[in-house]
Amino acid sequence: MYEWLKAFHIIAVIAWMAGMLYLPRLFVYHCEADVGSTQSETFKVMERRLLRAIINPAMIATWVLGLWLAYSGGWFKAPWLHAKLLLVILMSGVHGVLSRHVKDFAADRRRKSQKFFRILNEVPTVLMILIVILVVVKPF
Repeated sequence: MYEWLKAFHIIAVIAWMAGMLYLPRLFVYHCEADVGSTQSETFKVMERRLLRAIINPAMIATWVLGLWLAYSGGWFKAPWLHAKLLLVILMSGVHGVLSRHVKDFAADRRRKSQKFFRILNEVPTVLMILIVILVVVKPF
């Protein structure tokens, strides 16, 4: 059962990360679209569907399966897992920031620039790299 849980956890992580990497890129393009334009309205639909249909369920599955794996495997005492959990909490915070921006764009509030979203797009990548290193290498 543990191996099945791990497989589904990895699938959920891949889906979550795919969405977390794509959504800020949509925001970059959405910034270019005129408010009220057909293009802007299309981006609103894409962003909402990506968040609700892929990113949110994938994050929930990642957390549930990950905690289940940590419990089943007796990993809660491992220091590398504590570091990983901290990084996953940070990733969840980025998820929350992205969710806030979906709401802002839906209301035609554009508070940030393309440059901001280009930089924000790199944050999940860095967190993901660190998380994978912790899980695979288990440095401490």
